[in-house]
Amino acid sequence: MQIRLERPEDIAAIQSLITAAFKEMPYGSQTEGAVVDALRSAGALILSLIATEDGEIIGHVAFSPVAINGATNGWYGLGPVSVRPDRQGRGIGQALIREGLARLRDIDMNAQGCVVLGDPGYYSRFGFVSDPGLRYGDVPPEYFQRLGFTGIVPEGEVVFHPGFDAT
Repeated sequence: MQIRLERPEDIAAIQSLITAAFKEMPYGSQTEGAVVDALRSAGALILSLIATEDGEIIGHVAFSPVAINGATNGWYGLGPVSVRPDRQGRGIGQALIREGLARLRDIDMNAQGCVVLGDPGYYSRFGFVSDPGLRYGDVPPEYFQRLGFTGIVPEGEVVFHPGFDAT
């Protein structure tokens, strides 16, 4: 398996992958593909990685900036993460997330941290923790988690890019 940045010629395959990955997921909204397209169109898809095997795209992860208390301050949101249904549960999503977080930590990106909305049992393996100082709407705090890259962790309401409102 190889992980690399998306290329323009990958976009249709990424869209198909995202649709297939979330089709049977009970927590999926079926708008995940539209979200990624909206982020890309707005220039807010800061990091878009794909996993390939034998020339086929088998996984994708997206990262985009978030605002905390109305300010964009080097914090990013992780998601969505998509893995081809017949390849789920084999570590592809984990590899994509780890690579994405490593690239965010790169000095050139000047990232301060990352937030994610998801299963704490899954995301804790990457160092994400629930933090009552960061809030995302009415989401129970244990499902909204953060991973700080520096010692400074802001507090307040987190807002994802408007692309997440795509329908």
